[in-house]
Amino acid sequence: MYSRSSSRPTINAHMSYSSFVGVVVAVLLLGACAHPISINPTSTPLRSVDQLYSKKVAGYVMTDADRQKQVTTEGGGGDKISYFPYKDLEKGIRDALKSIYSDVVLVQSPTDVEAIQRDQIFFVFAPEIYTTSNSNSLFTWPPTQFSIDLLSTVTAADGSILARLKVVGRGEASFSEFSGDFGLAGRRATKDALEKFTAEIRANPRLR
Repeated sequence: MYSRSSSRPTINAHMSYSSFVGVVVAVLLLGACAHPISINPTSTPLRSVDQLYSKKVAGYVMTDADRQKQVTTEGGGGDKISYFPYKDLEKGIRDALKSIYSDVVLVQSPTDVEAIQRDQIFFVFAPEIYTTSNSNSLFTWPPTQFSIDLLSTVTAADGSILARLKVVGRGEASFSEFSGDFGLAGRRATKDALEKFTAEIRANPRLR
């Protein structure tokens, strides 16, 4: 006849407690992770050869180190989100400049004299990007509100500063709109920032 060991309930209790602790730790770790999203714009400024504002060549500064900068900001439900703002905005910045200037060239720095002279660059744009995000949800993590500060110091071929531009792009998205596009608020903020960036350049007579 089978007889239970008196130590069996203690072992089961210990195992149950250990499992419970493990689950709690796993949940906390998952909650602490930042959810990756993309904030590439929903659309970028269009280029029309007949409507170019200037026939001059523009350069923009973007390095591999810039593209690898990962940023973490607030999401919803106590979670965070992560993304690569320079990498996500690069094409949009290039498209914005292409909608104004005859050609756009990548340079490694505003003092890249060899490239500036070789490509006959008139203006060099050095962007800086700052972001914030949040959500009013206590249960879901995608951000519903996003803000992008897009700054750019613009220098002439001789290195003199022509302008310091600053625009703020804002984007919102409701939960019903996400449909798998969890960075939608950020992508709308990027689009807004690029449109304002283009307008700022066009409005500045020193950048013609």
